Amino acid sequence: MPATPASRAAADAAAPTDVVAPAEAVEVEADPAREVVIHDVPTVRVHHPSDLLGTVLSALGIALVLVLATYAHNTTTGVAEDVQGFATLLKRILFVPVTLLEGFVIVAVPLAVITELAIRRLGRQLLEGMVASLAALVLNAVVYWAITTLGSEELVVGMSIRSDNEWVVTLPGYVALLVGLLTVVGPRGRRRTVKWSWNLIWVAVGVLLITAGVSLPGLAVSFLIGRVTGLGVRYLSGVQSERAYGASLVAGVRRAGFEPVRLIRVADATTEAESEVGADELDGDSAARALTRSTDHRVYELTTDDGDELDLVVVDGDRQVVGMLTRLWRSLRLRGIEGRSVVSLRQAAERTALLAYAARAAGVRTPKLLSIAEADDSMLLVQERPGHAVPLSDLTSEELTDEVLTELWAQLQLAHDAGIAHRSLTSDVLLVETVVGRPVVWLTSWEQGDVASSELARRMDVTQLVALLALRVGATRALESAANVVPAEHVAAIGPLLQTITLPRLTRDEMRADKKVLAELRSALVARLPEADVEPQQLVRFGARTVITIVVPIIAIVFVITSINVDEITSALAAGDWRWTVVAFALGLVTLVGAALAFVAFSPVKLPLWRATLVQTAATFVGLAAPAGIGPAALNLRMLTKRGVSTTLAAATVALVQVSQFVVTLGLLLVLTIASGNKESALPVSPVVLLVLGIVAALVASALLVPKVRQWVLAKTMPTLRQTWPRLIEVLGQPWRLALAVGGNLLMTLGFIFAFDASLAAFGQEASLIQVALVYLAGNTAGALIPTPGGMGTIELALAGALTTTTGINAGIATSVAVLFRVATYWLRIPLGWVAMRVLQKTGEL
Repeated sequence: MPATPASRAAADAAAPTDVVAPAEAVEVEADPAREVVIHDVPTVRVHHPSDLLGTVLSALGIALVLVLATYAHNTTTGVAEDVQGFATLLKRILFVPVTLLEGFVIVAVPLAVITELAIRRLGRQLLEGMVASLAALVLNAVVYWAITTLGSEELVVGMSIRSDNEWVVTLPGYVALLVGLLTVVGPRGRRRTVKWSWNLIWVAVGVLLITAGVSLPGLAVSFLIGRVTGLGVRYLSGVQSERAYGASLVAGVRRAGFEPVRLIRVADATTEAESEVGADELDGDSAARALTRSTDHRVYELTTDDGDELDLVVVDGDRQVVGMLTRLWRSLRLRGIEGRSVVSLRQAAERTALLAYAARAAGVRTPKLLSIAEADDSMLLVQERPGHAVPLSDLTSEELTDEVLTELWAQLQLAHDAGIAHRSLTSDVLLVETVVGRPVVWLTSWEQGDVASSELARRMDVTQLVALLALRVGATRALESAANVVPAEHVAAIGPLLQTITLPRLTRDEMRADKKVLAELRSALVARLPEADVEPQQLVRFGARTVITIVVPIIAIVFVITSINVDEITSALAAGDWRWTVVAFALGLVTLVGAALAFVAFSPVKLPLWRATLVQTAATFVGLAAPAGIGPAALNLRMLTKRGVSTTLAAATVALVQVSQFVVTLGLLLVLTIASGNKESALPVSPVVLLVLGIVAALVASALLVPKVRQWVLAKTMPTLRQTWPRLIEVLGQPWRLALAVGGNLLMTLGFIFAFDASLAAFGQEASLIQVALVYLAGNTAGALIPTPGGMGTIELALAGALTTTTGINAGIATSVAVLFRVATYWLRIPLGWVAMRVLQKTGEL
């Protein structure tokens, strides 16, 4: 649907609002015949994010070099020996002794740099250089002490050279000192002394390395220490701003083809910070202020000698690192978001221009980009003003008429029809004005957009706009306005994307005041389009759960490898009997029958025991991709719904099965504890353990006295209780069902306990039944608490740790027992689970 045309003549009729200049306004006499007045708050010093990033990367580089020197000693030594193979030849060529060259560099470089800084009267930079040099020297000495005192033998050798048949650690402190000094002074292209100083350092370091005067890892560590201190001091102190201000800004505007008369800075976060120290607060119309918020760039109201009122957007180079890292992070974390190689300032400006031109060509009403120019470390973009529009955030819900909503969607649809996605739709990028009694909508700030965008990116745009409008006019009306312009299939496709992760930060902040908006949108979408899918789509490539899934198995593997003692395990195997492994596997299969019995007992429809057992077997295969306990619940729910059971009743049945398993397990543990008494099977509980348990119980009881804690506990438990209670009452009316469920759960739990006991016997180890039960229950609980697929890693660690603590069995043997138990009761059942899954799929049960 085309957008409503706007009258530019009417839009430009009114004059811009006058702006009050700050107390320290800068007046630049640009031409003898004309004065250019600039109202601005220049930033004298800036903290470059690139310096902070460089500091972090250099620190990581030091750690990497130390690791390589320790564990890849042969590689680093080989590289050093290859380089030092030229030592004899070099000594014949050099007519200056190496020590003399080294001394010359140590004296000449600081003297030349300090002299230039003193002549130029750069006292602050001179002081920063001295601080960075001293810090580098001290840090280098600290690292040297740590390596020689605390370092392992491999690390010491890796950082050393051979001298008089002894290993001598070499960390050239003067390299760290000089690198720290030159890093603070600035790039080599800015001052001649810096350029020649870097060249001298590289020559001296190369000669020293080739003549075996220093180790390659030691040289790298000292160099990186200098970078850490230099970049760190630069970031903390800030550097002289290279942004375009004053005369440089005026010159840039003239290069863009305009003769400025007045430049007025629009208030933003920087000017507000400056106003706290005495500068008057700047102003600007609401559209200009919205532009500063949406782009995070400097914005000026530009008045030319022709009387034109324009917007000047200034993109500063020192902020490009932040934008680049933000885009990279989002592209790595979110699925369907294209990674972009925009790094330099010029690339960022060119991309902004490309999006602006493409949007205008598609018919989208967006401010026309008139010209681009460069000034110092800034890019200047001169563009038309969007009439007398105001941002959506300044409009009341009454002002958002159906006409306005239709225009909003029409402008977005024009962009999507041309394959353009905005990707950052907020209340600041949507501007509304009234021209000849009709609403006119502007779509601005295309910096984050994409040309030739993906379908997912355009779906995200629709999701962002409908969520934004729902905050102001309600979910139902927002969806209705979208359906009037956007094709129905595109509206239906936003259901899986109604997640906070798809929304810009400003919209997420606004949504904190009304957290039910997304849920209301899902309900309204289903009410309007019953066939729409609202199940959230997996958009995040990795989150906390993914990190845990990767890290925990790695820790488990490291624990297993480091705790294994081959001789002890071999002796234990010789004393054991391998046939117990077969018994453990058979008992693991028995647990599937027990789980099936409980499922059949609670099922509201008649289920064949064989089919139910196949479902539990298939769950062992699904467990490869789902956390422990989730696979059986999902397949049980699927089987019930396939047999015509309503989703609500099926969910209640599955929840009741899980609750019954938990209750029976606790009851069994209590019975075993009472039956064991205080004889030989009693648990070796120390007073410390009892004290810890008492403290934990007291903390839990105290927490429950807090109303908010009680409300949280009730919020977590009451839904499950309400869901399962009616089904439980029905089962209690049929005692045989309850007995069958209890029997099935007992069979499942005892099967695992006896299987673990059989695994102990396979290694010739013994433990009491209560000890075995406790160890198994601890491992199973850990697998459920930490969501790794099938409990991989967590169960093995918990079983091995609990077995060692409870029975005193050697850690290596305990780990081997845990691994054997998991192989017999988990891994060997997976092929059977795959076969069961195929059978159930063919018969239509799943």
